[in-house]
Amino acid sequence: MDRQYVIGVDFGSDSARAIVVDACSAEVLAEASMLYPRWEKRKYCDSECSQYRQHPKDYLEVLEGVLKEVLDQAGSSGREKIAGIAVDTTGSTVCPVDEEGTPLAMLDAFLEEPDAMFHMWKDHTAVKEARELNEHFSKGGTDYTQFQGEYSAEWFWAKILHTVRKNPAVKAAAYTWVEHTDWIAGVLAGRTRPEEIVHCACAAGHKALWNSRFGGLPARDCLSGADPYLGLIHDRYSQQPKNAGERIGMLSPKWASKLGLSEQVSVAVGSFDAHAGAVGVGISERTLVKVAGTSTVDMMIMKPEDIKGKNISVCCGMAENSIVPGFYGCEAGQSAFGDTYVWYKRILMWPLEHMYIPEEILPAQMRTGLQEYMAARMICELEKAAQEEGGDEKLTALDWFNGRRYPCLNETVKSSISGLSLGTAAPDIYRALVKGTIFGSRHIYDSLVEAGAQIDRVICVGGVAQKSRYIMQMLSDVLDVPIMVSKEKQSCARGACVFAAVGAGLFPDVQAAQRALCETYEPTFYPRKDMHEKYQEEYAEYLELGEYTEGRRG
Repeated sequence: MDRQYVIGVDFGSDSARAIVVDACSAEVLAEASMLYPRWEKRKYCDSECSQYRQHPKDYLEVLEGVLKEVLDQAGSSGREKIAGIAVDTTGSTVCPVDEEGTPLAMLDAFLEEPDAMFHMWKDHTAVKEARELNEHFSKGGTDYTQFQGEYSAEWFWAKILHTVRKNPAVKAAAYTWVEHTDWIAGVLAGRTRPEEIVHCACAAGHKALWNSRFGGLPARDCLSGADPYLGLIHDRYSQQPKNAGERIGMLSPKWASKLGLSEQVSVAVGSFDAHAGAVGVGISERTLVKVAGTSTVDMMIMKPEDIKGKNISVCCGMAENSIVPGFYGCEAGQSAFGDTYVWYKRILMWPLEHMYIPEEILPAQMRTGLQEYMAARMICELEKAAQEEGGDEKLTALDWFNGRRYPCLNETVKSSISGLSLGTAAPDIYRALVKGTIFGSRHIYDSLVEAGAQIDRVICVGGVAQKSRYIMQMLSDVLDVPIMVSKEKQSCARGACVFAAVGAGLFPDVQAAQRALCETYEPTFYPRKDMHEKYQEEYAEYLELGEYTEGRRG
């Protein structure tokens, strides 16, 4: 093909990243990242009630900023070669919009109203509504939970129901609600009006429960039974979902002018970040891709005929065309992984950050430097000490610091640590926390295999996977399988580039684009049989502690 470039933009929780990739060589030609200015200050968030909101202006400002930066790096000749663009975002991250498709927080009346903003994926304010919706979705003639399992407070309908009950003004002004990934792609293509916006298959299937076997969304009567307002949203969800990589349209004149690009640049349907990451590292059949970062997302793709007769909704959610078109995308994961280690670091950092220390003992400038040094080194030093043999501590920890996602979703359970004594040291607790998160991964892996999924290889990607050999080796030992760690630093943005390349017509489908744009693998870590046997007993203790903590055993 003629040398052409594509852009992938990855909207994460804290920042957005953009890369320009040469569709011939797969080389990254430019990259940029930018923090969300309001989110960085934790505006509109309240961790006490698990409220996490982001202002749409953060997304728009950062989108323009990272795109201008990577295009400046690519230069004028690079701008001329841009053929397509696609995005991925966190999800389910939803926002109320008016009849024009404008987020309510962009209107003067709602500029500082958190309920009018994007409700982040990790916002758990809708636990009560999720439980109620489970009753509506699972009773009657059709069980709408059969592909996703228990409905989550993180998802589309629950967040809408919670907010419109809580905030009458938002309810009155909100014509409908949109997912971030659909809205931001619509912004680029000039298609944000509710009757024009394109819903991606990933968000529609996993979060709104769209499935062809239901004829689309859950029935209007079912949704209206929970609240008549949800029936209106059903009616206004007018577009049938499209697959990642399908073309939405061309870059709008407004954004073409902003960026100095041609209006012939294709805008493709995107996806959620973890799913784009799986595509970006080369997911294929019988491959489990584990995105290991603050949380984890475990993904597989299976042919529709391969899930027939298998009840795997307890251990993962499934949606048509959600990762790679033509397959069911299967998604499991843990609500807290790296977040668990960060929590422990915060605990240990508390005295230095909050205790009053007289200036004559520790001057403010030195204190700031010490805080920064300790924060940067804390996990590394804990990990180093945790690997050393010694100590009789036999601690067991659960990974449920933000509830349990899979298997057997339960967002109300809390974590536990057992076996503490006066001899317990800080590295012992860290080691127990790592084992707890790895055992949570094992529980998901085992449940998938027991449900009939065939797993021939495991690819890990993400910050934890690439930074911690200790954690990845333990994962290999516990699962008793080789682990391949992706070298890709921007897996989600690369996945978005795959979608952009397909949308621009440079490749016939996602799988062809993956073969050209994604890396190949050899195992990075191999299981050690002696360690696997050692962990078997400890894993059984993890499962037992989980039963006690959840109240299933007295």
